[in-house]
Amino acid sequence: MNDLEFVQQCVKGDNPSWDEFLTRYSRLIYKYIHSVLNTKGLTSIQEHAEEIFQGLFSALIQDDYKKLKSFQAKNGCSLASWLRQVTINFTIDYLRKLKPAISLDAENNEGLSLKDSLTGPTFSVPDLIAQEEKLRGLEECIEGLNSQHRLFIELNINQGVKLETLRKFFKLSRGAIDMQKARIVEKLKECFKKKGFKLDP
Repeated sequence: MNDLEFVQQCVKGDNPSWDEFLTRYSRLIYKYIHSVLNTKGLTSIQEHAEEIFQGLFSALIQDDYKKLKSFQAKNGCSLASWLRQVTINFTIDYLRKLKPAISLDAENNEGLSLKDSLTGPTFSVPDLIAQEEKLRGLEECIEGLNSQHRLFIELNINQGVKLETLRKFFKLSRGAIDMQKARIVEKLKECFKKKGFKLDP
């Protein structure tokens, strides 16, 4: 039985399939949750992990398994890989509830804010923060990033995790993590342009 057939059995409410699902993937999901929480440095990790784990499973089965049914094994994506992305996204949302609202001015441990990160010779930060609609635009652009880039923004900018720690978490060299941050900033700048934000010539 392949992953898609297995999921189809689960969403039919087949108890043996659900037992196998829990046996096969619970530890993997916990691993992904703990990995993100460890990077954040939360003091009561197990308490948070349990809450995220329970919430994630509730999200998978609510509305007649709507979330789980969205797994289609496209492009050879395995169920384990799909669950990794779902778990990361769910954990990011959980962290945002702990510390809501992305602040442009809040500094991370390296003394940099998201506003600083976006400062450049072709980018006008005062124009960005002048109006509420521009802040909403920023949040929409961040939401449009892929899950790994959103996790990077959440941990480095909003949660204050140092680049050196993120380098180890993402298993990248220091040069690669710096390049990833630059690439994310460029993606945000492009998004701002498409939304009609004013950029300096």
